[in-house]
Amino acid sequence: MTDTMLTSYRKSIDNIDAALIHLLAERFKVTQAVGRYKAEHGLPPADPAREEAQIARLRALADAAELDPDFSEKFLRFIIDEVIRHHERVRG
Repeated sequence: MTDTMLTSYRKSIDNIDAALIHLLAERFKVTQAVGRYKAEHGLPPADPAREEAQIARLRALADAAELDPDFSEKFLRFIIDEVIRHHERVRG
């Protein structure tokens, strides 16, 4: 592998990482709005049935994309836990 090739791979990785950060920022903007909505309407911060459905859906997507479903579940669980913490904070 040449340095030029490695540089090209790394540039692609950097672009993907930047896109992931922007996607996460947009996702958290929406989930923060959901947290405010839940707080205003007396809804619980967590929705275990929705979480399980999302995990199952994303595990299937990961499998179809040839990504380790266990990894995708761990990643999604981390995000869900952060969202719930935000919702609990908003709820007070």
